[in-house]
Amino acid sequence: MRKISISVLTLILLVTAALAGCGSKGSETTGSTGSAKEIEQTLTANLGGEPYTLDPAFASDATSWWVIDHLYEGLYEYDEKGKLAEGAASEVTVSEDGKTYTFTIRDDAKWSNGDSLTAGDFEYAWKRVLNPETAAYDPSSLYYIKGAEEYNTGKGSADDVGVKAQDDHTLIVELKTPIKFFPTVLMGRAYLPVNQKVVDGNEDWAAEAEGIVSNGAYTITSWKHNEELTIEKNDHFWNKDKITMGSVKFKMVADAQTEYQMFKSGELDLVKAIPAEAVDQEKNSEEYVNSPSYAVYTYSFNVEEEPFTNAKVRQAFSYAIDREAITKNITRGGEKPAYGYVAYGVDAPSGKDFRDEAAPYYSFDIDIAKELLAEGMKEEGWSELPEVTLKYNSEGDHKKIAEALQEMFKQNLGVEAKLENQEWKTYIDTFKQKNFQMARMGWIGDFLDPYPVLNLYSTKSSSNFTNYSNPEFDKILQDSLVEQDDAKRFEMLHQAEEMLMTDMPIIPIYFQAQNSLVRKGIEGVHFHVLNIPNLRYAKVVSN
Repeated sequence: MRKISISVLTLILLVTAALAGCGSKGSETTGSTGSAKEIEQTLTANLGGEPYTLDPAFASDATSWWVIDHLYEGLYEYDEKGKLAEGAASEVTVSEDGKTYTFTIRDDAKWSNGDSLTAGDFEYAWKRVLNPETAAYDPSSLYYIKGAEEYNTGKGSADDVGVKAQDDHTLIVELKTPIKFFPTVLMGRAYLPVNQKVVDGNEDWAAEAEGIVSNGAYTITSWKHNEELTIEKNDHFWNKDKITMGSVKFKMVADAQTEYQMFKSGELDLVKAIPAEAVDQEKNSEEYVNSPSYAVYTYSFNVEEEPFTNAKVRQAFSYAIDREAITKNITRGGEKPAYGYVAYGVDAPSGKDFRDEAAPYYSFDIDIAKELLAEGMKEEGWSELPEVTLKYNSEGDHKKIAEALQEMFKQNLGVEAKLENQEWKTYIDTFKQKNFQMARMGWIGDFLDPYPVLNLYSTKSSSNFTNYSNPEFDKILQDSLVEQDDAKRFEMLHQAEEMLMTDMPIIPIYFQAQNSLVRKGIEGVHFHVLNIPNLRYAKVVSN
C-alpha cells in the first residue's frame, strides 16, 4: 500500500484554475492575516432563499451546499488556502493496483452532540445514498465504487458495495476500476457522513435546527424558515482551533438589488453575487472581489416535451441566442459567452485549456437558426410550432436573462415564448420532476476535469433531468474513465462534448465568473474556483 501525497492531489485539483479572460487566479482570499483578538468574530451573508435541504443526501443546489459545506466534513476538505487536505481522515493509503483505498478516521473526530465519528458513519451514509428506497439526489456519483450501481439499480445488495468499516477508525473502499482523480471525487456532498443514530431516530431530523447533528466546523443554532439561519463554531470539531470565524448569520433575501442595498447599508458583510448593474460601479472598490468559477449557465431542454423532441429545433434555439449581448449588457461581470459546454479551467495534456482545444460548436447565426427550425418542423410534420414556455427561478438576474432570450426567440425565430418563474425551493422540485420544456439551470464541476460535467448527461446519471439518452455518448464517457493515457482520455472527452453539443439537450449560455463584495475589515474569505465561499478561516479585524 502507498500513502497518498496531498501535494499531488492538490495539483490534480488546482492545475490551471484560472478562467480565461477573468484576470483572476483560480482562487481568491480577501485581505491578509491579521489580529482579530477582542473583536466579535461574526459575519452576516445572504443565501438568496430558503435552503432546499440540509441533508447531504438530498441537496442539489448551491444555496443548500453553502450551509452544508460549513456543517459537515468529508474524508478530505479544502484548507484555508483552498487546497485539498485530509479532513476526517488522518491517513490514506492506496493499493498498488489503485483500486483499494484505506482511510484512517481521526481519533478526535466527533459529532456536534459529542458522539465519536466512525468509519461506520461513512459506510452508513454512502449506502443510504445508494439505497434505491432513499431516492437520494445523486447516487450515481458513487458509481465509481464496486457494487454501488448494482445496489442502487436493484441488481445487487448493500453487502456487495465496496465500502466497509473494518473497525471504528478504518474505512476500506474498493473501486470498480482505478480512478486517478478519486480523492477529488470524495469532495462531492453525496460522500459526506451522517450520524446513523440521529437519522434513524427521526425521519425529519434535517428539517429544523434542533434536529441537525453535524461533524464539520459549525453547528446550526437557529433556523427561522424563509428568513434567517445561524451557524456557530462546533466545539467538538477536531480542528476547531484553526477556525477563526465564530458564527455566520445567513439571511434569505431573494431580490439581488435588495441584497446589494443591504450590503451598502451595513446589514450584510458579504454579497456572493452582486447585481450586474452594480459591477461597473464596484469594480474599483477595495471591497470588490472577482474570482473565476468552473461553472456554466445553461437552459435545459426536456427532450420528451414537444417541440424539443427534435434535435434541429433545439439547435435552432441555440443559434438564435446572441450570447455576447447577454454577457456585455446583462451580466457584465467577466463572464464569457459559451460556445461549448465544459468551462474554462482544465489544463489538458497539450498544455492548452480544454476549452481552447475545441473550435466553437455553434454561433449566433439567425439564418442558420431559421433554417434548422424549418427543417425540424418539417421532420415532425408541424405547420405550426407547439407552444413554448421558458421556466426560471426568481432570484438574481435570471429574469433579465429569460426576458432577453424571449425577445431573441421572437425576433430571430418568430417564436412567441412564454415565461414562468418560481421561487428557488419550488423551482428545484419542478426541475427535478422534469416538469418543463425549457428551464434555466447551471452546473459547477465537482473537480477540475471534463468528465463529471459531461457525465451529468449520461443515461445513468441521477443528475440528468433532460431525459436525454445516447448509448454512444455513454460508451465514450465510460471508456474515458478507465483510459490511463491522459492524451487519449482527453480526446475521448472532446468527442463526448461534440456529441452532446450536436444532440443539444442543454444550451450553454455563458461561462460564469463570481463578482462579490466583502466588507472592509474582514479578511480571509476564500473564493475557490470549485467551491462556494469558504467562511471558516475569515476574520473580522476591524469594525
